Amino acid sequence: MTWTRRDFIRTTTALGAVAAAGPLLGSRALADFSPQRADHKLKILVLGGTAFLGPAIVRHALMRGHELTLFNRGRTNSHLFPDVERITGDRTVSHDALQGRKWDVVIDTSGYFPSVIEGAAAALAGNIGQYIFISSISVYADFSKRGLTESDAVGTVTTAEIAEVDAMSKITATNYGPLKALCEQAAEKAMPGRSCNIRPGLIVGPLDRSGRFTYWPVRVQEGGEVLAPDGPDIPTQVIDVRDLGEWVVHCAENEVNGVFNATSPPEQLTLGEMLTACKEVSGSDAEFTWVTTEFLDENEVGAWMDLPVWVPLEGDDAGHPFINVNAAVKAGLAYRPIRETVRGTLDWWDMLGEEDRNSFGLGRAGISREREVELLQAWHSRQG
Repeated sequence: MTWTRRDFIRTTTALGAVAAAGPLLGSRALADFSPQRADHKLKILVLGGTAFLGPAIVRHALMRGHELTLFNRGRTNSHLFPDVERITGDRTVSHDALQGRKWDVVIDTSGYFPSVIEGAAAALAGNIGQYIFISSISVYADFSKRGLTESDAVGTVTTAEIAEVDAMSKITATNYGPLKALCEQAAEKAMPGRSCNIRPGLIVGPLDRSGRFTYWPVRVQEGGEVLAPDGPDIPTQVIDVRDLGEWVVHCAENEVNGVFNATSPPEQLTLGEMLTACKEVSGSDAEFTWVTTEFLDENEVGAWMDLPVWVPLEGDDAGHPFINVNAAVKAGLAYRPIRETVRGTLDWWDMLGEEDRNSFGLGRAGISREREVELLQAWHSRQG
């Protein structure tokens, strides 16, 4: 089975968010990572908050001086944030524990079913000022188009399919994006003009369990000949989890509402720049062998799943590296250098023990070293 980038984003989401100067994905200074206290203290309810993107949001909000409450099942990283109020509950079953409480902002990092969003809105009706929902660029119906904006058509599901999802709570590669779109609509319907629907692209950096980006820093750090897809000038888009977390808090502080794509600016990062950053930050002796799309197709090496971050510039998913983010940038989204993202990823990875590394999902993305050797030998043989 050949997986597309969209399939992998949907499936892994359903299953589960001082370097040398280099190419910037924006102009944010590294010093901004230690922010000043906010002018106005907010009471923030986070639905989720302990897996990948959640901790990035919570840490930044705490650094800004806000008062937080976490509502989740308490099964993931329950040791995090011991001094933060925690309400234990399963949002797919009931929001009763939230009734009667007031918060300025709700940040929803764990919503996948429109009925669950409706339940949260009903429980919190009249007691919150803003609803920030973390959606996904997977909502779009046609990824062959370059320059997708927030106004482009989103995927749909039938009433029967929605009923089946509600009954079985089953997310698939097919329904993930359309369900996220319905969740956005539910949030806006519950709080018209006071909902902020954020559509991240590929979220990368520390705590990423999927291996969707981590494969490359880890592989390049090992050194030697590295199989690389297509060519160094092929564009790609990613968003550092810390940049996204900080911007989510910014949206709360500034009452930013609407719909926003949230990834790096199109054509400002290439595969070559990304891999060079991995090499320079890790100090490895890696050498990159760029092989053609045709060769990869012939050898059944899939984009995005087998070789993460890369999508060919032709086909159904060719528009992925060109998502328009003008609205988010205008609303304050800023980016750290790709080298800082690589450094943060490797610092986190190097802290993990072998057992912890095996528990993370690098096996879901990337090819094995044995497979890489086979492919490189085949490529060199072809080149004579």
